This record gives sequence, C-alpha cells and structure tokens, in this order.
Amino acid sequence: MVETKEQTNDPAIDALFSVGAHFGYLRSKRHPSTTPFLFGTKGGIEIFDLEKTKNELEKAEAFVKNLARLGKQVLFVSGKNEAKAALFATAERLGQPYVAGRWIGGTLTNFKEIRGRVDKMLDLRSKREKGELAKYTKKERLLIDREITRLETLFNGLVSLISLPGALFVVDPRKEAIAVTEARAQGVPVVALASSDCDFSLVDYFIPGNDASRTSVSYFIEKIAKAYEDGREGK
Repeated sequence: MVETKEQTNDPAIDALFSVGAHFGYLRSKRHPSTTPFLFGTKGGIEIFDLEKTKNELEKAEAFVKNLARLGKQVLFVSGKNEAKAALFATAERLGQPYVAGRWIGGTLTNFKEIRGRVDKMLDLRSKREKGELAKYTKKERLLIDREITRLETLFNGLVSLISLPGALFVVDPRKEAIAVTEARAQGVPVVALASSDCDFSLVDYFIPGNDASRTSVSYFIEKIAKAYEDGREGK
C-alpha cells in the first residue's frame, strides 16, 4: 500500500491528481509493461507515478504539436462510453476525423474501400439535399434514407479523412486492439491513454493513466487537443 499526496509543488501533477489520473486497475489485471510507471497500490488498486505520467504526456503533446505544424491529421478513436462524448466534441472542434464507437475493420488496412463507402454516403446525401431522389418511389426513397443513416452511423466521423492519418489518438489501446494493429501494419504512429492493463510496447506514445473515468479521459483528450491547436497555430 502507498500513500498519495494531494498537493505537490508541480501544478501539472496536481492537475493530474485532481482528475484521478493516478488510478489504474486491480493488480491482478496488470500488464508487465506498465510496471515501471506504477507507484504502488492502494486498496488493491494500482497507482500510477504521476511524475512519469507527466513526462510521457509531454512527449505525446510534443509529437502531436509537430504533426499539426506539418498539417497532418490525427484520427481520434474510442468506443468507450467514458470517452465517446468528449472525443466526438473535441474532434469536431478541431475538424479532425474520429471513430467514436465501433471500429470498422479495414479502416486503415483497406482504406480505399472504406473511403469509397464514405464517398457513397456523401453522394447519396447530396442527391437527397438537391431533390434528385424525387424520381424514385416512396418505398425506394425510404430504403435510400435508411442506407444513408446506416452509412452515417458507421462513417460520418471519417468524412475529412482523405488519406491515412498522421497518427491515431486512442483511449484504451487494449479495447481498441484492432485499430492499433491496423495502425502498426500501415506504419501509422499511435498515441494512447493507457491504463495498467495495457501493453505499452504496442504504442508509440503511451500516456500511463486512468482510462476508465470520464473526468480523467476528458482531461487527456483536451490536453492532446490543445497540443494540436498550438501546433496548428505555430505556438
């Protein structure tokens, strides 16, 4: 068991502590790669060393900031209920692509086909808005509307993704293992908020921290977003 201090002389660490970033999972769920980033346990729960979390977050922020300077996209990914709302809102604000729900296999490894389905959605939506579907029967228009809705559910977040992204930002790479595997296969770097049950070796820029709390997840999403904004603005 360890004792955690509520105040330090470092505002960044205090901020991490205040959002509960230090909480991992039960020790029985620990992945060995996370051990160097753990401070100990409290009540059976793994506790992250927030000094190390801060350092890894800064590395991730610097990488994302540089991507933005180069004009490259970051694809935001998470299907976790704790992350979806914040991830969607942040990606929309930044004008970046996102998957706030189920990852569709082949999104990166079969990108051409996925892009074709996105383009089909845009084409059907455009025809509907222009009234070009009036020539179809009522039943046919209903079927087309359903198809548009289905495609929007799957691909609406990928409209701005014209080519492979400069990086993925993932909340919980263990849950999003397929996305991480596809990114690695395509040479796309992965930045991830990863808790104590994740394999850090599969991620290029891992941020050791609580990936199961809305407060913590929202905090890290916003930190990555701010880094992207600063890079885009040349700060």
